[in-house]
Amino acid sequence: MLQIEKKNCFIALGKFLSQFSLDNSAKNPSVVNNDLFYDDFLKLIDLSQSHNGWFTPNQVHFAIQSWAEALTEVNLNYWLSKYDFSTVQPKTVALILAGNIPLVGFHDFLSVVISGHKVLVKTSSNDQKLLPFLAKYLISIHPELENFITFTEGKMENFDAVIATGSNNTARYFEYYFKDKPSIIRKSRNSVAVLTGNETSDDLANLGEDIFRYFGLGCRNVSKLFVPKGYNFDAFFQAIYEQKDVIYYEKYANNYDYNKAVFLMSNFKLLDNEFLTIKEDSSYASPISSVFYEYYEDVNEIKNRLEMDAEQIQCVVSNVITKNSIPFGQTQKPNLWDYADNEDTLEFLLEI
Repeated sequence: MLQIEKKNCFIALGKFLSQFSLDNSAKNPSVVNNDLFYDDFLKLIDLSQSHNGWFTPNQVHFAIQSWAEALTEVNLNYWLSKYDFSTVQPKTVALILAGNIPLVGFHDFLSVVISGHKVLVKTSSNDQKLLPFLAKYLISIHPELENFITFTEGKMENFDAVIATGSNNTARYFEYYFKDKPSIIRKSRNSVAVLTGNETSDDLANLGEDIFRYFGLGCRNVSKLFVPKGYNFDAFFQAIYEQKDVIYYEKYANNYDYNKAVFLMSNFKLLDNEFLTIKEDSSYASPISSVFYEYYEDVNEIKNRLEMDAEQIQCVVSNVITKNSIPFGQTQKPNLWDYADNEDTLEFLLEI
């Protein structure tokens, strides 16, 4: 099967996904195999929260639209243009996926298939439905893809390389278990924002999106703020107030109540707006419903620190304060060429 044929399948998938939005899903009769898949996908979206309580319709639709915007001919051509796939000898690549946010493992799945390899997928128990459905749609477009895509629930066997995502603890297990295979092992990472006090209200409102999208469960969610000494958080709290409805979601509210109580019982000083607590802390990883912050006096010290701690950081959000920083509000909309952990997945797949 030619790579251009696979690419065209993913372009068709992007068109299929573009039909689904939270407020206005609309069936497009020109989409391939729509009669077979459209209604079933709507039902799956509606049922997603019963499969994973964090997968609300809003969050699932956001993930779907993000992929619809990514899977265009222009984006795929730009992404793939720097690689030479002509010498690829198809191998089987095992994927062990996370399930913290909807379709979090789709980029690895896409990368393996479009590079010419076969994919053996073990989904997370927290996200078992969405990716297999999309795989069925791809196979319906080009049945030969069935020879390249396998899902398994049991022990993973007969594979040549592995891409595994998990916590720092599971990563140690993965590194030992797959020590004889070419691998990418992804560990826990967090994202930070560097503020100067000169941000606009729009910047700070967009930062709210970086913090609250997917309830803060993703590695691209901002969990730590660096702010100048004496920073006044009033403008920050005012700008993120539009995110207030998050507290009406029971699972989030339970985390907010629990974590706030733990902080208060430990006599930590908190700033609180009744749906988010912020706490001065040197750690990068904050619990759900909380963001840590740290003061700085010299922004260059923060730049140096983030470079030293690069293996702990997924994204840095700022107004171009650091190299490769991401604009406010864009952390959950990575491009196809924005690789997790800054490790080029396609380059790895070309070398195995």
